[in-house]
Amino acid sequence: MPLVVREVPRIYMKHDQLYKELINTFFKEFIEAFFPDVYEHLDFQAIKPISEEVYTDVLQGENRRLDIVVETKLRNTDVVIIVHIKPQSYVQREFHERMFRYFSLLYNKYRKPIVPIAVFSYKENWEKNRYTMEFPFFHVLTFHYLTLHLRKKNWRDYIRSDNPAAAALLSKMGYNEDEKIEVKKEFLRMITRMELDPARQRLIYGFFETYLKLSKKEEDKLMEEIRNLPEAEKILEIPISYEEKGKELGKEIGKEIGKKEVATEMLKKGLSVELISDVTHLEVQEIERLKKQI
Repeated sequence: MPLVVREVPRIYMKHDQLYKELINTFFKEFIEAFFPDVYEHLDFQAIKPISEEVYTDVLQGENRRLDIVVETKLRNTDVVIIVHIKPQSYVQREFHERMFRYFSLLYNKYRKPIVPIAVFSYKENWEKNRYTMEFPFFHVLTFHYLTLHLRKKNWRDYIRSDNPAAAALLSKMGYNEDEKIEVKKEFLRMITRMELDPARQRLIYGFFETYLKLSKKEEDKLMEEIRNLPEAEKILEIPISYEEKGKELGKEIGKEIGKKEVATEMLKKGLSVELISDVTHLEVQEIERLKKQI
């Protein structure tokens, strides 16, 4: 029997989907970074995502996926449990009741112990971690769930973790406007230390860039600071970080001067030989010769 979830479509669905993709990809790392007590008790060899099932709301006529739902076991046991993670990007006063409804639906379907987690990514301070049902004459129940309010997290506490989930979520943590450049700089340093494959690198970079955007002036200042870092060369070689900027630079300069001059200018700005070859269509060997002449 399908689960039934009634929910009005929101413009925030895109944001929730980004969180789902990130957490599904880095489930183990997410739990490790933000819920270490839970992490110690989960068997990550027994992970089985079950959130791809589509649940239909017969009253609203909608099909949608129910957040992040993962089946696993308690470590060193045969006890099967379910972890339900609900990303929430806007304040909803009845959210705690919704969490209870989701819990009830999941339990009714799977009849397994459930660890419910809510991830708040909005700026507002609203937050609840329980739902209570009671009368003046009788207390029926109090339902608790774990919470992560990203804006209440200090980004500096995670920059040495080299955790890809934490790296991406730096963009939603509690930083001031004048810290934005430093946040992105530390994020790029984390990327160079983690040595992720290109697909996962693009995922966390794309997530980060969605929520923390720098102006042209701020990007220029960031580049100046990066050049003074010991790992500057590695950062500048990250294809995703300055790929678009390199292409724009190539097009702009290419209107006035030839391909070799374009390549020379891009080399001076620290862009990789491979990227310059993609932009200018010059052979890698030719660009290497130009590099030796600078």
